[in-house]
Amino acid sequence: MQVTDLFSKFDPLIAIRKEMLSHGGRDPFAVVMEKVLSPTKAIIKGKPVILLGTYNYMGMTFDPDVIAAGEKALKEFGAGTTGSRVLNGTYQGHKACEEALKDYYGMEHAMVFSTGYQANLGMISTLAGKGEYVIIDADSHASIYDGCRLGNAEIIRFRHNSPEDLDRRLARLPKEAGKLVVLEGVYSMLGDIAPLAEMVAIAKKHDALILDDEAHGMGFFGKNGRGVFEELGLEGQIDFIVGTFSKSVGTVGGFCVSNHPQFEVLRLVCRPYVFTASLPPSVVATAEASIRKLQKANDKREHLWKNSRRLHGGLKEMGFKLGTETAQSAIIAVILPDQEQAVAMWQNLLELGLYVNLARPPATPAGMFLLRCSLCAEHSDDDVTEILAMFKKAGQATGVLAA
Repeated sequence: MQVTDLFSKFDPLIAIRKEMLSHGGRDPFAVVMEKVLSPTKAIIKGKPVILLGTYNYMGMTFDPDVIAAGEKALKEFGAGTTGSRVLNGTYQGHKACEEALKDYYGMEHAMVFSTGYQANLGMISTLAGKGEYVIIDADSHASIYDGCRLGNAEIIRFRHNSPEDLDRRLARLPKEAGKLVVLEGVYSMLGDIAPLAEMVAIAKKHDALILDDEAHGMGFFGKNGRGVFEELGLEGQIDFIVGTFSKSVGTVGGFCVSNHPQFEVLRLVCRPYVFTASLPPSVVATAEASIRKLQKANDKREHLWKNSRRLHGGLKEMGFKLGTETAQSAIIAVILPDQEQAVAMWQNLLELGLYVNLARPPATPAGMFLLRCSLCAEHSDDDVTEILAMFKKAGQATGVLAA
């Protein structure tokens, strides 16, 4: 009797990785940042590079006030809590961070999780249970899918960014059943935004609660940087806003804010919150300081949008195929025809001094291979000029662009 090797299911992926490395290239998924010089510069393999794949949208990782807050908390409260929020893991800093979130979003309740992934995992699996439904976009983030799997609700998928398909799916469900519609303001692979206004109206028509993930919208969409929902005037119409500290806030952690009157009971029943050690005091201190500064970061928001429009326009003019027709967010996806060209472009750019993310199936929709560029408010005009020049040179060297 032959025993099944538990790793055999990974054989196709192992073969792809071996093929990738057989040509003497670097492993795109094992890049080491030897030194980080700023939100936009680092040292990789002893060479300086421009960072264009970090999600550090607002450049808060090196903000002096943010760093000072973290240092102070580290000295006063130590390195960690060694406990969950419902035991010994709630420090003054955790409550202060939640107060900052409530002020930032203008909401009554805020709950901080140890990661953004856990925020989705916890909220979705706890809100929708047996006999209820979670309705999600087919291109939803892995944390949303995993939140659905952890819970006992039935999962219904609708076509990406299709209000019409969402309406059809909801119309087929029992009217009396509990329903949670999960949306995302910005989708992380292509950088496209959701038609939230239409979708929120449809969800409300079918008496569904709405959870909006603003992980990639927080910081630069809307007057206060709250996200796409604020930009579209949907405040007060969405039941739960989920976000992360690992993008615009510049540290690590996740959260949910809400005005639901029964929200606080979630602290007792949400397993990824109850059974996870709380964030270190230094982390919540940096998050609080960053959140309070982001609300007044209008100049940064304006510069980030300028960078996005310029980079998108420049790449499109060169002839690259992009994920969106216009610049919709701080994410710009450069779509390549196959893995070989995607890897070749990625390696050429890194050799030239530019770090971007290489994304491939199953992370990408519809089997796409792409280079994902994430702009930062700290990228200078000269940085964008240099980035465009490197893309042109790499594109010509790999045959993606005509020489």
